[in-house]
Amino acid sequence: MFGPNTVAARRMLKRAAIQSGLEAVSLFAKTGLMSGARGSGAIFTLHHVRPAGHKAFDPVAHLTITPEFLDASISRLKADGHVPVALEDLPEFLANPDRPGPAMVFTLDDGYRDNNQFARPVFEKHGVPYTIFITGGFVDRTQSIWWETAELLLGQIDEFVFDFGDGPEKLPTRNPTEKYAAFDRLHKALACNEQRPIVERLGEQSRAAGICPTGLVDREVMDEAELRGLADTPLASLGAHTISHPNLAHLDAAEMQREIRQSAERVAEITGKTPRTLAYPYGDRCAAGSREYRVARDLGFKLAVTTNPGTLQGGSLENLFSLPRISLNGYYQKCRYVGALASGIPFALTGSAQG
Repeated sequence: MFGPNTVAARRMLKRAAIQSGLEAVSLFAKTGLMSGARGSGAIFTLHHVRPAGHKAFDPVAHLTITPEFLDASISRLKADGHVPVALEDLPEFLANPDRPGPAMVFTLDDGYRDNNQFARPVFEKHGVPYTIFITGGFVDRTQSIWWETAELLLGQIDEFVFDFGDGPEKLPTRNPTEKYAAFDRLHKALACNEQRPIVERLGEQSRAAGICPTGLVDREVMDEAELRGLADTPLASLGAHTISHPNLAHLDAAEMQREIRQSAERVAEITGKTPRTLAYPYGDRCAAGSREYRVARDLGFKLAVTTNPGTLQGGSLENLFSLPRISLNGYYQKCRYVGALASGIPFALTGSAQG
């Protein structure tokens, strides 16, 4: 196992490499070469939208962007010819041979309260529709958000003694470097195993330290009344995001189907109508595949989104239950990076564009 300093160095090198790549692509995109890579547009993923802050230990900083960056990103996309499209309207848009330009589609995962407070005014300013994907257990305060819990717990302890699945391990957490390494160890364990027992152990340890995991959810996530009010506004839509936010690929078929079906039912209770869109939790190829895509289709959704990176291409209309999304990442909040990503060039070069 690598030590905390090695983990920190790898984290920094990876971030520097991505930033350098985005700088290069932003310059290359100006040449007009590979203009076809942007295809029919892009679906963007957001989580938190809130004013900038600074924390010495912020392991999920990539999930937070500022309202100012969102505002500037939409302006940049509009200047580049992108047109706002509601996610639910995307199939019709893709099927239209006379599209007015590439689409920009905005989605937000998990239903954070700041989506209403800070993101909504930006979307309304620009007349841009958006979809918020709702996890039923977060709304009902019956499920914790493990990454929020882990951030608070690791931030206040000097040693993390935890059973990641093979017996207790002791990890030092005396400084930010060690805390990041411990968080990464937890994240890896959750990605590679069935999540429920690990999340339950994390919850037990957090409560013993005076932290209420569901209290964190209550602080961060919109409740039913807030969601109902938001859904009544013209530009907002609610989509399904399961009940407990599990890695669906680690569940048996019946449990996986139940998570998705009951999530749709919970959203319908809030809005009065069955949601037509679904986001797979985590959403990469390790969390959702052909089995999940098939169930989403069979349960009557119109489309479903992943977190696999890419732009919308010619084959997207035939792959509506595995649509790619581009994350607006808190580490790279510059408009030229948004333009670089929306150009599709990074995905064309790496072979991850959806075809």
